[in-house]
Amino acid sequence: MKIIGEKINGTRKLVGKAIAERDAEFIQNLAKRQIEGGAHWLDVNAGTAPDREAADLIWLVGLVQQVSDAPLCLDSANPDALRAAMQHVTKTPMINSISGEQNRLNNILPIVAEHGCQVIALCMDDKGIPPTVEGRIQVMDKVIAEARRAGVPDDKVYIDPLAMTIATNTEAARITFNTMRALRTQFPQAHISCGLSNVSFGLPVRSLINRTFLILALDAGMDTAIIDPNDRELQAALRAADLLLGRDKHCLGYTRAYRAGLLESTAPANGKPK
Repeated sequence: MKIIGEKINGTRKLVGKAIAERDAEFIQNLAKRQIEGGAHWLDVNAGTAPDREAADLIWLVGLVQQVSDAPLCLDSANPDALRAAMQHVTKTPMINSISGEQNRLNNILPIVAEHGCQVIALCMDDKGIPPTVEGRIQVMDKVIAEARRAGVPDDKVYIDPLAMTIATNTEAARITFNTMRALRTQFPQAHISCGLSNVSFGLPVRSLINRTFLILALDAGMDTAIIDPNDRELQAALRAADLLLGRDKHCLGYTRAYRAGLLESTAPANGKPK
């Protein structure tokens, strides 16, 4: 299981404040902590207005690369900002994201192809997110076909089936899992990625829902997730799921995590702090 660290995102209040105030220490601490938590890529999303996004994204890229040599995941729907940031990366990044939306296929896919990037592809188009498994597969048929024509191989595509909010549709997670299984059959060389935060929106004890979703998604074929790598309980659930699904050769990942003290809860059973 590969992890994309989600925390450097300007739509988060504290990160947006740090970007506006050019608080380099805050951003770099976020980067270092996520790498220490096991992130394989660091998502970098300025989340600012189009007229300043390029400058903000370049600033973030420079700061993160000063403290980490992990590859970045450039997160923007603005092709101008992406092209500008591409001039400053030291390693070929992942790009987040393309979709069936024609504007993204016309303007972002060429950047992916030109630079040989890995790319997240969303199961949505100009009509929105299809409500059915079949609709999402139809969208991805188009996206994968366009990616292949552009010279982007399937194994560089990380398909996001999109997890919708359970609070407004109790079938949402089941649709996501079934989409993952269908994608794994239809595009066996592609990766499957997903963010967890949407699924639990509006419900109590969101962390419990997110952990359970993660485990079920791994069983459905997900191999990459956009998560908070410093969430100890989520990481413990991930390691246990990898173990039980036969993805942890000789149980090494699990036992190493145990010896490092990463599998213990931060609070005792009665819920009171230690």
